[in-house]
Amino acid sequence: MKAIRIFFLYLAISLLGILPQVQAQTAPSSPPISVFNHLTKVEAAKITIEADFTTLIANKKTNQYFPGTLTTEDGQTLKMELRPRGKYRRKISEIPPLKIKFSKKMLVAAGFDTLNEIKLVLPCTDNMESDELLVKEYLAYRMFEQLSPLSIKARLIKLTLRDSHVEKSKKTMFAMLVEDEEESSVRLKGTVVDSYGIPADSLLMNQAALVAVYNYMIGNTDWEIAMIRNVRLLKAPESGKVIVLPYDFDFSGLVSAPYASPSSDSGLKTVKDRFLMASGLKQDALKRATLLIQNNKEKLMNICNSRYLSRITINEVTEYLDTYFQQIAESDGVPSRFVMPMAD
Repeated sequence: MKAIRIFFLYLAISLLGILPQVQAQTAPSSPPISVFNHLTKVEAAKITIEADFTTLIANKKTNQYFPGTLTTEDGQTLKMELRPRGKYRRKISEIPPLKIKFSKKMLVAAGFDTLNEIKLVLPCTDNMESDELLVKEYLAYRMFEQLSPLSIKARLIKLTLRDSHVEKSKKTMFAMLVEDEEESSVRLKGTVVDSYGIPADSLLMNQAALVAVYNYMIGNTDWEIAMIRNVRLLKAPESGKVIVLPYDFDFSGLVSAPYASPSSDSGLKTVKDRFLMASGLKQDALKRATLLIQNNKEKLMNICNSRYLSRITINEVTEYLDTYFQQIAESDGVPSRFVMPMAD
């Protein structure tokens, strides 16, 4: 009898030792992160990209990929490909906006998700003014992200470009990494919609209204849902409604890029003026969007108080937003138009 008790005691001890190992083996592991999230863990992460930029710039009208390497501040190096992208900025920029593409096989080997494409936005010219324009556009992304989780992620980086075509050639600047369409759709569990002329009653109305009022606040008329201009459209998994995700804010009054102009349909003279693009959107949804933005005023202003901008530029940005909040405070409904007072 004593021998049996000793046997069961040893068995229990053995099971206690084995059980944690079994649980560790069977417990669900967390999914791998995307390379986009890995590269943007901290704001203004330092990243170096080396490629033949001389040849890439000479071929910026094409969609040809060029080999390159991306190196993080801690020395991790990832091989990838680059190609020019975009429309207007591709024409006017010294270095065009770029698409970064990694090998899916390499990403899996490195422990990342297979989401392998990232958009890279660079300053149009190599000077401090262009750096600040890019930072202001980055803040426009972050402000909308503050207002809604249904948004496109953009993250600021401190980028060094090394041109392998020219010995010892390098430039350092602020730049933005913007998540690609596939990553947005996977993260938000939606299906990409690429059909033009989506009727307003197919939209997730509160989200569409927020996009409209937000673009009004920052003075942006360079967007349109029906033509899928500077918005991504995703069909929500449960409701089937279409989610509107805005992007590209360089033509806004908030950014005030020297090349920007308002939409000809708006009748505005400058991008600093405002015009509400809300055709087909319900008034109650627009009012909810206005209230949401009002309730987040302090947080939006804090985002604009960025250490990556000069004090003069911070004041210009916050003063411009203040004209919106003053107009809202003086209005009974949702304003549709605002013309900035002429400077003395």
